[in-house]
Amino acid sequence: MAPSPLFVSTSGEKPALLSISFASDPAGSLGTQLMNHDKGSPGEMFTPGYASVGRLLEGETVARKCGVKVGDVLVAVNGEGFRRFKPEHKDEDLDDLTSHMDGMGLKDLDEKARVIAGKKDGEHYTALLGKIKAVKKAADPENPLLLSLERYDWDSRVNSWPRFLVAREGDVPAAMQMIQQHETWRQSHFPVDLTNKGLQDVLKAKAVAEIDVEHEGLPPTVYVSFSKLQALESDHSPQDVVNAFVIFTEELLSRAANPRQPKTSQFIDLTGVSISSGLRVDILKKVYAAFEPNYPETLHKMVMFPVSRVVKLTASGLLSFVNENTKKKFVITDDLDVVCSELGWDKKEVEACGGVTDFMHKHEKHGSTMIFD
Repeated sequence: MAPSPLFVSTSGEKPALLSISFASDPAGSLGTQLMNHDKGSPGEMFTPGYASVGRLLEGETVARKCGVKVGDVLVAVNGEGFRRFKPEHKDEDLDDLTSHMDGMGLKDLDEKARVIAGKKDGEHYTALLGKIKAVKKAADPENPLLLSLERYDWDSRVNSWPRFLVAREGDVPAAMQMIQQHETWRQSHFPVDLTNKGLQDVLKAKAVAEIDVEHEGLPPTVYVSFSKLQALESDHSPQDVVNAFVIFTEELLSRAANPRQPKTSQFIDLTGVSISSGLRVDILKKVYAAFEPNYPETLHKMVMFPVSRVVKLTASGLLSFVNENTKKKFVITDDLDVVCSELGWDKKEVEACGGVTDFMHKHEKHGSTMIFD
């Protein structure tokens, strides 16, 4: 199949469905650590259930066998709903990820859309756990434990709302305005036309790319080469760089192990670039204007390298448009040890490659499916 000339957002609002049956293993362990979403916190208001998967335990557990992932929301037990609010979509309009379930599918169950509300904080979660324990204890082969879950994308309100709330320091009205503005931006920005000449030039030059490196638990990195952007200066606009940046950010965030806490780092390669004459602040402002309001709390670190200690003072002044919380995540340095520590790179490999730029060339992954000749 030919690649699409349009890049759509990697996240949507519709969930996917997943069912877990204990029919073949009544005494089996689910093998998850659940998160309690019944604490009365404003961050819970868009979570449809009172519990979600916070961690998968090691071993041959039912959860691992059934394909459960971190972030999946538990919404029903044996066909009885334990929801905060009614589902927004009909089951027939959603993908069902359940491969098999002893002849019973999630869509065959009654009452799973039931809403329970009005109890004190914590009592809904307790009722959910109580139902699970009661079914397990009964050990009825005709009525095995059956859990219904929903899986939401990283930028759905279910998963993104807590990040917007943090970005607005817990101010619910301000966070609501921010997320609504983001949703408007998302509708107007996507899909991105990959055939745009300026964007194609940026992608072909690998001026913006993904760094495909094992990170030892640290998030993946979006790479930006300012020297390559300088070489393309007459053939692209700052918006082309923004679009490339958004594309790679979307791709990396969509792969996050935890959709509630997706993270990326950004590496700004300033090799051969003069801060005073070559640092395109207009590009940084454009990227920041797209990233800050639309991907809040997803930046792990932004590393700018190499920047001498003297020039670092100038760079800090040029970045005065960045808010204080984001500035704390900026690392402006000429120290390779600092770069490798912040991004999880192997310094010996970087040096063996001949430096950061050649290390980037070795590991850059620019997405050949997005190149249109």
